[in-house]
Amino acid sequence: MAIHLDKISTRAPKGSVKEKIKTKTEKILSELDDLQNLLYAESKHAVLLIFQGMDASGKDGVTRNVLGKLNPQGVMVKSFKAPSEEELAHDFLWRIHNHCPARGMIQVFNRSHYEDVLVTRVHKMIGDTEAKKRMASINAFEELLANSDTHILKFYLHISPEEQQIRLQERVHNPQKQWKHNESDFEDAKHWKTYVKMYEDCFRYCNRIPWQIIPADQNWYKEYLVAKALHELLTSLKMKYPDLEEADRRSAEKLIHNQ
Repeated sequence: MAIHLDKISTRAPKGSVKEKIKTKTEKILSELDDLQNLLYAESKHAVLLIFQGMDASGKDGVTRNVLGKLNPQGVMVKSFKAPSEEELAHDFLWRIHNHCPARGMIQVFNRSHYEDVLVTRVHKMIGDTEAKKRMASINAFEELLANSDTHILKFYLHISPEEQQIRLQERVHNPQKQWKHNESDFEDAKHWKTYVKMYEDCFRYCNRIPWQIIPADQNWYKEYLVAKALHELLTSLKMKYPDLEEADRRSAEKLIHNQ
């Protein structure tokens, strides 16, 4: 089924009580701490969280407020900026694959391989034909990860243009946020409708692993939904701590591998 962003609210449902939702989030985060420890100890599954969204949709904030409370030994974060000269000399997924999570780890992509079919199309760096080829490659890439025990959660942080402008202005006037200011963000905001169309293409053509559209105008609700989705995924894995026999077997395998 096609996803049309203009039909989806950017805010929490009417009647949602902020303090109650925040209390639920705190409980979830407490349980996530134990689940992450279990993920790391069992070391059979990897988790990849992909955050996409318009500028100022809160990718940094949700990473900090949800994942920042977990053990830093088990979480890695990668932000994909404009590709370097070396990266441009390879296929567009070359720079992505090296940052995919090992078993036992949670990896966050703050922007991801989807930038190569979003920014590149909006600014006419590639055409529709090349974009469709890249989206087919993305499907195959994500399928490869899924077949290698990597569980992928793809989040689109759905912010309204009005809220985006408020947040971009905060980056100009709030001294604590001025470090985030980038004049090009205001220019990119002028391409809002085009970005929406390109995102909707991603939802349509890269949906073998489904997207979750997260209302992002209110940070407390956004963080609740992301934490809840991660909690549900980790719980569904039915993980167990390795017993002594399993631990001894792993030690023996490492010794053999290192000889």
